[in-house]
Amino acid sequence: MAKTHSTFFCKNCGVSSAKWVGKCPACGEWNTFMEEVVHKEKEDFKSTWKKEGHIASRKPILINEVEKGNEQRIPLIDQELARVLGGGLVPGSVVLIGGEPGIGKSTLLLQVALQFKDLKVLYISGEESETQIKMRAERIPFANENCFLFTETSTQKIGKAFKELQPDLVVVDSIQTLQSDIIDSTPGSISQIKETASDMIRFAKETGTPVFLIGHITKDGTLAGPKLLEHMVDTVLQFEGDRHHVYRILRSTKNRFGSTNEIGIYEMQQGGLREVSNPSEILISQRDEALSGVSISATLEGMRPLLIETQALVSAAVYGTPQRNSNGYDGKRLNMLLAILEKKCGLRMGMQDVFVNIAGGLRVEDPGIDLSIVASIVSSYENLPIDNKICFVGEIGLSGEIRAVSRIEQRISEAEKLGFKTVYLSKFNKLPKSKSSLRIVEVAKVEEMLQFLFG
Repeated sequence: MAKTHSTFFCKNCGVSSAKWVGKCPACGEWNTFMEEVVHKEKEDFKSTWKKEGHIASRKPILINEVEKGNEQRIPLIDQELARVLGGGLVPGSVVLIGGEPGIGKSTLLLQVALQFKDLKVLYISGEESETQIKMRAERIPFANENCFLFTETSTQKIGKAFKELQPDLVVVDSIQTLQSDIIDSTPGSISQIKETASDMIRFAKETGTPVFLIGHITKDGTLAGPKLLEHMVDTVLQFEGDRHHVYRILRSTKNRFGSTNEIGIYEMQQGGLREVSNPSEILISQRDEALSGVSISATLEGMRPLLIETQALVSAAVYGTPQRNSNGYDGKRLNMLLAILEKKCGLRMGMQDVFVNIAGGLRVEDPGIDLSIVASIVSSYENLPIDNKICFVGEIGLSGEIRAVSRIEQRISEAEKLGFKTVYLSKFNKLPKSKSSLRIVEVAKVEEMLQFLFG
């Protein structure tokens, strides 16, 4: 008869305990332990896909005796995804992709599965039927005739499919829908996520097969399940964007095989997600005439320079307390810039409503756009337009000084490529040696920049 016992798991970090405790000893959170029934079976996931007669014998080995692997990365047709992953897909890696419902996670990975020509891909879905996946695939142009669909949630049955099919790439949609027979709890519970994720990681590492996992997120925007899930996988990607906008950003938050500073930009279309190779052109709106409260800044997202449009609206406060609202920009930093304008420039911002927006639905954390934010705020306050051929680059300190920013050469080059004529930047930046056709205005303080700009 099978043994059954209960175990308590922390829903925040995933640590287990034989009894309920009020405060988690691992993460320190209160009232996070939940009871789950663990049911042991004879057959596990590994026994279903492991080759017969294969016994892995391991022993300690000196690090100098370890042979360096010469595996080549699997090239991807999707260049945006390849950039975020660090140049391609590493054999045996496990990639976790999270994002809001309806943002396009399943569409992105279905496109990836259908783009391979020579690889055998297994697409496992616990949320959709074969008919639903086929309907979405018909809208996507694909060339892979070896893409297999398997609508199953049991890891034991999935393990048997691995043994029979021996795929070159596996996509799981989603990890919260899988369940293991050795755990007697509902799919999506902490113990099920830990067990099924461990099964997929074990399969990937021992067979060298790359695995994509789609993960749900909570209402707080974090990946559902224990934090242990993010520690177990090799790469964690976050698919961001507003469902009311057509642009999506794929951002890496963890990558054992590359940098976490890269992003990929997509445009949602009827036929799927289209790669955006030059995002600066689509993030800057085309205008017939100069408008007040609008300025252009050169920022960096990872290693990629972008030109973005910052918009500001300043109006007299109708109610007692002035409003401070920012979309895509840090609200606390906006309050700091407004205090600097009032203290150093004499502008009475304390009785004004201020609204700031980053066009295109982007969220920017680069302090190098401070100068552009200030320029757009003063432009709206004075109702004076800014020439749409002027670009701003600079970080503003508490004393009103304009600080130097990193990789100024790439920012200037991107502005020059898009036809800008003038760049305002810090006088403390080391300018590139190569000659540029741009007119460079070096400023040291905010007051000096406003004097040059508005007189």
